[in-house]
Formats: sequence, C-alpha cells, structure tokens
Amino acid sequence: MNTIKSICVYSASSTKIDAKYFAAAEELGKLLADQHIRLINGAGNIGLMRSVADAVLANGGDVTGVIPTFMVEQNWHHTGLTKLVEVESMHERKQLMAQLSDAVIALPGGCGTLEELLEIITWKQLGLYLNPIVILNVGGFFDPLLQMLDTAITENFMRKEHGDIWHVATTPQQALQLIHDTPVWDESIRKFAAI
Repeated sequence: MNTIKSICVYSASSTKIDAKYFAAAEELGKLLADQHIRLINGAGNIGLMRSVADAVLANGGDVTGVIPTFMVEQNWHHTGLTKLVEVESMHERKQLMAQLSDAVIALPGGCGTLEELLEIITWKQLGLYLNPIVILNVGGFFDPLLQMLDTAITENFMRKEHGDIWHVATTPQQALQLIHDTPVWDESIRKFAAI
C-alpha cells in the first residue's frame, strides 16, 4: 500500500455542469481531508476546482494551489487556500503540481483538464512521472477518451503495457483505493516507451 501524502486533482472550472460532478468533487475533497492527504490543484475559484478545495478545507484538510500570475491578475484564484503558489506560466504550473504530488486523480473537465491528464499519462509513459494516475469516470464522462486510448493500443500507437499507466474509478472511494493499491513504477518503464 502506497504512502500518499498529497494528491493532485485535475478538474473543471465550469460552473454550468451537472450537480453529480459537484457531488463527486465534494465527496473526494472530504475523503482527502479524512485521510489527511493534502490536495494539490490549480487554485481556481470556481467550478469543480473550488468545490474539491472547499470540501477539503471544510473538513480540516490542507490545500496547495498553483496558479500563473496572469490568472491571479484576473482574480481567478481561490483566496482561502492553505497555500497559494504563483508561477510564471501554465507549463510551470503543471510541472510543479506534478512535483508536489504522490498521485493524480482526474475529475471530469474540459480541454484544460483533458490536456493535463494526457500530459501526465505521457510523462508516465516516458518514465518522467512514476506515481499512480486514476481517472474518476463520473457518470461515464470519460468513456469516449477511454475508448480512444483503447483504440490507440489496439492500433499499435501505444503498447499493451501502456494501458497500465492509468486506472479507472467510478466513485471517489474507489479512486482513493486505487491510488493506495497501484504500485509506484520505476524508470525501467522507459524500456517500452517506444513501440
């Protein structure tokens, strides 16, 4: 079982999404706080980013948010986090979020969330990020992406072994269990980075 002290959660900033997504974010935040796991996220003040952070904080947990200065200048940042880290760029934001985390969970989201998820999958494929990655597939949201990834493997754009880079959960409880149970990889993963 992994020792998990911090989890990076990728998630939507939209406020117009179905209530089931907010419920999952809030439940995940509560579970993180209950297990004394620090949340690492993008420090947004709306959408699922805010919901998961607020749930962690409301239940006595810690949240570190990482956000570029240009977003702070637009007042897009959550002002009540345990720690707010300003960075210069989106690239630096993603790199620091990964460095601070012992694992990643992806909640549903738009292009930004999908881009973050696919980048961290790529980093793990290359042996640059070795920690567990869990896709929290609330209401089947990620089904088309998972099908695309399966197609990429079937069509030999990725190796069969690459399918073990990520795991899929349908509930926050299952997501955290997978985080604890999924072995941390080592850099030998690079031996099958190429196909």
